[in-house]
Amino acid sequence: MTQSPGSQDEGTGARRGRRPVRPDPGSGPVALFAHRLWELKEQAGDPSFADMASRLGAAASKSSLAAAARGIAMPSWETTWEFVRVLAVDRLGGDGDEVRREWRAYWEQATRDSACGSSASPPDAPDSGTPQADARPSGTSRAGAEPSSPPLRGNRSRRGRRHAVLAAVCGVVGAGAILVGWVLPQLVDDADSEPAAHPTTPITPFDDSVLEKDVTYPDGTVVRSGTSFDKTWRLRNSGNIPWQDRYLTRMNDTPCQAPKRVAIGPVLPGESVDITVRVRAAESPGRCKIFWKMTDEHGAPLLAAKKPIFLDVSVA
Repeated sequence: MTQSPGSQDEGTGARRGRRPVRPDPGSGPVALFAHRLWELKEQAGDPSFADMASRLGAAASKSSLAAAARGIAMPSWETTWEFVRVLAVDRLGGDGDEVRREWRAYWEQATRDSACGSSASPPDAPDSGTPQADARPSGTSRAGAEPSSPPLRGNRSRRGRRHAVLAAVCGVVGAGAILVGWVLPQLVDDADSEPAAHPTTPITPFDDSVLEKDVTYPDGTVVRSGTSFDKTWRLRNSGNIPWQDRYLTRMNDTPCQAPKRVAIGPVLPGESVDITVRVRAAESPGRCKIFWKMTDEHGAPLLAAKKPIFLDVSVA
């Protein structure tokens, strides 16, 4: 660890509090990230953490800001942004969106590297949009900082072992993810290949019909005597039983001539069908009203509760 110069009171040069400890950037991604925060802090005039939390308006406590710069644990993004915002944006005048985007990317990489113990160096510190001039208070300089002591061989060995263990853990986690990604789809495919047995609720069959419209020759239409015409109705199967081998069977006799029955044809539930009957008008004027009822192929009436459909025209 190296130590940074203590902050000074503006206008007096007097030091405030104890000298904060600055992390060694070579000790890992968390310390390197904190080191970059220190560099930004110095560029902005090296305000104290108390000033950042109060006078500069950071929405984070003094202790949270200090912990972010200590380099022991990765700070949350919220704390990081407040640390950066009051310095790079409010103090140094950088563009808020650009600063936020650059530091967010750097924070995410440092978080990933710290999770897997990566020893790779992150990218250069984001540009805050201001010249990189040394803005330390008078009387301090980077050259005046006490040089860091070279790490002991034993510490380096232990650090190497920690990195090796973390790398092994990440390798195991990665292999597990690959294995899950390969095995899980096969298990899902096997499960899909065997249809699951679901209890079914018995459906009560019911038969019903709806007269949707008179397609041709609505009630009261006048037709000329002795002429032939096609009467068409549109029926819908409103039940849940398919219609098969069904007919419209004529129920009465009139001076108008019409076939005894006409086939309806196969109709599935919910479907509609147009049924046409060829009719010849009577030779003399009068009213012509013919009733038809749905029956099976043997002539047995169906849909007993339904009224017959009919043709009702005037012959002139």
